[in-house]
Amino acid sequence: MLESIGQIAVNVKDTARARAFYRDVLGLKHLFDAGPSLAFFQCGGVRLMLSPPSGREHDHPGSIIYYKVADLAATHAAMAAKGAAFEQAPHLVATMPDHELWMAFLRDSEGNLLALMEEKRPG
Repeated sequence: MLESIGQIAVNVKDTARARAFYRDVLGLKHLFDAGPSLAFFQCGGVRLMLSPPSGREHDHPGSIIYYKVADLAATHAAMAAKGAAFEQAPHLVATMPDHELWMAFLRDSEGNLLALMEEKRPG
């Protein structure tokens, strides 16, 4: 059946503005552009495609993408220094048997809600 996610499309209003945000603020590796309205990035093993909606029926906010980070406090500070506007600072969401789940939430340049998450393990 399904093996993995190959690509995620994120709706944007302004591809150039979104390209700069995902590259310069989030720090994702820019792979290539296709024409003036598509920008592709690498995030782990998943390719992210930024593009305007293909029609009115697709012009809506997307799903929330949760980006794993190794050090949430440091990532939060670095992104905030680059102008990221966080809606929720890093906070504990749940205590699991083997780790704590911490998250922070922010909006990208296009108004899409994003999340940063860290699974803090003891030791």
